[in-house]
Amino acid sequence: MSEFLGQSNTDSIVTIIKLLCSDEQQSADALIEHFANQCEFLEVHEVDEALNQLSKEGVKFNDEPRVIELYHGLLQEKLAAAERNLYPPGHPVRVYMEENSLIRNLFAKLNRIAPVTEEGRETAAEIISELSRVDLHYLRKENQLFPLLEKHGWDSPSRNMWALHDEIRAQLKQARTLMVDGPIDQLNRCLGPMQSDMIRLISIEEGTLLPNAMELLEEQEWEEMREGDSEIGWMFAEEPALFPPQAAQKSDPADAADADYVHPSQLTEPSELPNITDQTSHYDEGYMTPDQVNLLLKVLPLDITYVDENDRVIFYNRGEERTFPRSKNIIGREVRFCHPPKSVDTVLKILEEFKKGTQSVADFRIHVKGRYILIRYFAVRDEDGTYRGVVEMSQDITDIQTLEGEQRLLDWK
Repeated sequence: MSEFLGQSNTDSIVTIIKLLCSDEQQSADALIEHFANQCEFLEVHEVDEALNQLSKEGVKFNDEPRVIELYHGLLQEKLAAAERNLYPPGHPVRVYMEENSLIRNLFAKLNRIAPVTEEGRETAAEIISELSRVDLHYLRKENQLFPLLEKHGWDSPSRNMWALHDEIRAQLKQARTLMVDGPIDQLNRCLGPMQSDMIRLISIEEGTLLPNAMELLEEQEWEEMREGDSEIGWMFAEEPALFPPQAAQKSDPADAADADYVHPSQLTEPSELPNITDQTSHYDEGYMTPDQVNLLLKVLPLDITYVDENDRVIFYNRGEERTFPRSKNIIGREVRFCHPPKSVDTVLKILEEFKKGTQSVADFRIHVKGRYILIRYFAVRDEDGTYRGVVEMSQDITDIQTLEGEQRLLDWK
């Protein structure tokens, strides 16, 4: 590695690119690996100076595939490392950038075996599987970041970037399908545009979306976002650091046994309702505390979302396994921003007909990740017939469809 001794980052980049543009590819690979291990981060001016120097020397590097790969991969990663360090561990912006770093590294692995051959199909499939977890990255943006930006008057990401997410999701789905038994040449043709689109989206995130979000959002909003992010998940196998750091976790109320509990079989006198004025609310039939209502809605095997008469999301239930991710930042959000662009027109049509009173129910059935999902929309009207909103209910009916006959006996296994 004597080529790098005493060299600045700028000089090192110049040396590597010159080797990539020559016939000394092996030397370039060794220097790239050394540079990746030794350079913690890059400043923008260091890369700009290197490219300007190469241009002045007449080096033709703009169309060299390995140089393009170096620029969009390693160099962008080192530039992003400097930005990441500006944020504390666990901060949502840092986590987004760390996931982008993971994406770049995965594409670097994929590029090392490109074009994919039959022998490399299994390795490529593992990489594509990891890349597909970017769906969690996009879901957090759509359900966490975008709603907050809308509250600050910036709805362009909701209107435009979501469509880019869906295009990439479709590309990843195609890649996964082709990985199984598709023609290898068709697979390779699919991977190039997918990589370009994902890397371009990363550039938009780190160059525009995240810096603008930092300008708009308050620290408390970032803290609340981190809490909601955990409901959706991350690309990483392990959960990122807490933000802000917390000294102790809250204890689980379920761990504390109720010493006063008496089994119904041991009751000798009729029990009475709790104090209905202080603890409970009266519903059409019966009284329940807010805690009981929450528990009831949580245990239902349905995803429920309630949109009020002003087309704002005011409630969703938190079940153990939701079909469609939700997080608390959608509360108060306009429903038209809660759906991907390709389905917004349908949602608006449903709302229009419900408000006019011409329709009261809308049903859909779709396949999601190998499951069969029933989605139903119900108009909500008060006793006077006044429109009060819409409830969306989604249910996984995959297993229900397989039921036959009767089951009258308890069958716990």
